[in-house]
Amino acid sequence: MAYRILLADDHKLLIDGLHNLLDNRSDLEVVGQATDGSQAIDLAAELKPDIVLMDISMPRLNGIEATRRILAEQPNIRILMLSMHSDRRFISESLKAGACGYILKDSAFDELTEAIATVLRNEIFLSRQIRDIVLRDYIDRIPDNQTTAFASLSGREREVLQLLAEGKSTKEIADILNVSIKTVESHRKQIQDKLNLRSIAELTKFAIREGLTQLE
Repeated sequence: MAYRILLADDHKLLIDGLHNLLDNRSDLEVVGQATDGSQAIDLAAELKPDIVLMDISMPRLNGIEATRRILAEQPNIRILMLSMHSDRRFISESLKAGACGYILKDSAFDELTEAIATVLRNEIFLSRQIRDIVLRDYIDRIPDNQTTAFASLSGREREVLQLLAEGKSTKEIADILNVSIKTVESHRKQIQDKLNLRSIAELTKFAIREGLTQLE
């Protein structure tokens, strides 16, 4: 079975080239071409594609708004942004609109087919340049005073916190770490003071949130 693809881009040379390349694959079938955002919405409703390759800068209606409207009606469609823009604002707004991937137009065809395969597995795909931008943006947005296990606790304190969250008693922790019970109690008090958390339930939630442990 071939996955059905709708192309949405107002550059005819690009869209015709993509059509030819994609149709050479037995697992992919281009079922339609849209040259503006409004037409993309109409064709998505009519053709019910598995995936839409969506440009951002198109006449009548931009690709980000078209993405938002398509997914409001057909949330199972996967939308992969194919854009010349590497500006973080375009990337952020595309992902907020529901796109599950973002790839630059100057990417190699092999990367495009990898992106298509990834989003069809219901996973997120970002081209390498875009991943770098998203990561830098994420780091820039982290408050300097945000409490995290790695910023607030020592390595030994993180060990103790993980074991506490996993339901180990003070004696069990002391045996595992080969320290005294008094040392474990001291670490626990330091952890609670640093995090301003008092109950085991609160400590457990924090440990799970920080990725130190997980629920079985």
